[in-house]
Amino acid sequence: MSDAIKGNILTSAGWVRGEITFDQRIVAIHGSSVDPKLNEDDYILPGFIDLHVHGGGGKDTMEGGGAVHAIAATHARHGTTSMLATTMTAPPEDIDLALQGIGEACANRRTGEARVLGAHLEGPYINSGKLGAQPDFARAAKLADVERLETFAPIKLITVAPEIAGHLDLVRELTDAGMRVQIGHTLGSYEDGVAALEHGAAGFTHLFNAMPGLHHREPGMVGAALAHAQYAEIIVDLLHVHPGAIRTALRAIPHLYCVTDSTAATGMPDGEYMLGRHTVHKCMGGVRLADGTLAGSTLTMDQALRNLVGLGLDLADASARVSSNAADYLGLQERGRLSPGAYADVVVLDRDLNLKAVYIEGELL
Repeated sequence: MSDAIKGNILTSAGWVRGEITFDQRIVAIHGSSVDPKLNEDDYILPGFIDLHVHGGGGKDTMEGGGAVHAIAATHARHGTTSMLATTMTAPPEDIDLALQGIGEACANRRTGEARVLGAHLEGPYINSGKLGAQPDFARAAKLADVERLETFAPIKLITVAPEIAGHLDLVRELTDAGMRVQIGHTLGSYEDGVAALEHGAAGFTHLFNAMPGLHHREPGMVGAALAHAQYAEIIVDLLHVHPGAIRTALRAIPHLYCVTDSTAATGMPDGEYMLGRHTVHKCMGGVRLADGTLAGSTLTMDQALRNLVGLGLDLADASARVSSNAADYLGLQERGRLSPGAYADVVVLDRDLNLKAVYIEGELL
């Protein structure tokens, strides 16, 4: 028995006013082309895809065990229908524990949870001089180490500082092994960034944050991204990146997409939470270390969408930045779009862009 919902549907070919029918996958979309501004119907969009999630609902990915299930349920309530659980720089035993939990969540999605597609390994293969909120357990990478980690969970995305000795060759090896490699937590130069892209790196981790900024005589890693990248992730909580910088990236990087970089504090009251081995403090809408360093966020993807529209993007463009661009980045043709045959990952929003319903693979939360 198929379900059906009606409204302004954002299809791969544009807006349609009509009906979408689905079970686990989308069966059909019927209707006629429309400007959704000309009626008062709900908006029906592809479910949100978040490729950088550390925590939520009081739980942190690095806890291992069932923590990822709680995190996936927290973000599902905000319209995230699929995600990558993201690790921290940490001792090997901590990363093993986290990936074991991620692997179990990937294999066994529970009712009410976002689909966990795999892991984003954010460290430990980063520059110890640009840790941001990462604990100081950075180390150089070897392909054999990464291959061992992938026995615990599918590693879909890996952040690497390309200026570390041996990492350029590793970027090529990891890319050839089918992983998306992106540049982050780096002190590398513009030239290092260009070289990494030439070796197969595909994107940048939380653009502008934890990397050398743009100067007109030293373009830095940000300059490499703005000049050459097709994809990059960015945190649009309006704390990590100034709106003007977000607008700059939107003009420069064709397939820029949004992530939350969310922590255990997401969806929770002000107070102390864990981010890997760090204690972090949530207050005034942000998450920080004791010294004031931003340490992830409390952003959710529905708020990211609203923030983008508030910056002046039309809804279709904003939707791509929180769904289809990320799907395309990972090569996921069956997610991030509303078209027959795709998974029925669907969000329904009212005219103020507040969530009214979330469907994950056809299941209504």
